Order: sequence, then structure tokens, then C-alpha cells
Amino acid sequence: MARDKEKRSCGQVWDEWKTFLWDPRTRQLLGRTGSSWGLILLFYLVFYGFLAGLFALTMWVMLQSVDPHVPKYQDRLLTPGLMIRPYAEGLDVTFNVSQSHTWIPYVRALHQFLEPYNDSVQAARNAACTPGRYNEQPDDAVPNVPKRACRFNRSALGPCAGLGPPHSESYGYGTGQPCVLVKVNRVINFFPGRNKSISVVCGAKVTPVSNQYQTSIKPVSNHGPDLRVT
Repeated sequence: MARDKEKRSCGQVWDEWKTFLWDPRTRQLLGRTGSSWGLILLFYLVFYGFLAGLFALTMWVMLQSVDPHVPKYQDRLLTPGLMIRPYAEGLDVTFNVSQSHTWIPYVRALHQFLEPYNDSVQAARNAACTPGRYNEQPDDAVPNVPKRACRFNRSALGPCAGLGPPHSESYGYGTGQPCVLVKVNRVINFFPGRNKSISVVCGAKVTPVSNQYQTSIKPVSNHGPDLRVT
């Protein structure tokens, strides 16, 4: 008949755990000596160092084949995409002139969008390009050559710059003459005017009773001489 295992007290169990954590007789920590722990740490240090070096080498080789300014693979578009500001669902800007809460968000969005185009900011960041000429900046096969965009001063927008009297500060939304900015997305090797232009058709709907305005904007592919807003 098998003998029943001797039941150990809590004190004995605790002593065994303390011995496992640190054995002063053999000077072992968690069952291993200092040299054993040192070899394990050295192995993992070399192992993970090799993995990190391999990853860094792979990324470096990949980045050597990538141009920081021009995508390696790109679709050919006849005309670039357009965005409008203030942003509106379905390109329909709807508001009520007599209810300022319907158009104040549009005004705030335009203020925020145009801040980077302040004349002082543009003078500090971008280059003064010659009007009527394309600003081409070849890198001469030198990677990461710094390039500067042409200046676009906010003041050039006139009444839609939001810098003048109250009518301009509200971008015309308070008087029923709203400003809607059309932004052309960047397309590599797209030169406006070389039979590659955009036509934008704007239409407004006014409800006389409620004094509600709805402006619809529709980009249309065109072969005219420049960007037109009608």
C-alpha cells in the first residue's frame, strides 16, 4: 500500500520558494548561477541585435529605390482631383443667411484652412516664383534635395481672403455671397495650360421664403486654356 505523501506546512513551502528565488549556498538566482544568466542575456542580446540590424539593412536598401518626391508607381490622370473648402458632404454648401449658426462653421473652417497661406508665412516658407512660368526644380540625381513650393498669398484671394471688412471676415456667408475655395490636388508631371485644364461649374439655389442658400460645385474635365469657374 502506497504511503500517503507527507503534508508540508506553509512555512516549508515558503522556505522552498525563498530557496528557489535565491539560494545562498549555491548562489543561484531562480535556479541559475550568475554565469548562466550572463550567457543567456548575451545570447538574446546578439540574437535581437542581429534581427534589428537585418531590419535596418532591409529598410535602407528599400529606401534607396524610393524617390522622396515622386511615387514609384502612379496612375495617369487626365485632370487632377479637386477639393473644396469649406468641406461639405456631396459638394453642396447649404446655409441660411438669417441663421448664423448654419454658416459660422464654414467661416471657421475657412479661417483655419487659410492660416498657412498668410503672406508672412508664405514669404518665410516658399519661393517667389516668376508669374507665367513653370517652377521646375530638378534634383540632378541628388537624393533629398530640398524643394520649395511657389508662394500663394492669402491676400490674392481678394474678398475671399477673410482679411478685410466684416463682409470679407465672414467670407460673404452673412450676406448671401459665399466664398467657396477650389483646391487642386497635386499630380506628378501635370502642367496646367498644356491642353490639361479643369473646368468647374458652380450653381446656386436660393429659397426666397426661408432665405436658404445651397451652392453646388461640380468639376468637369475640359481642354480649355486654364482653370475656369463659371
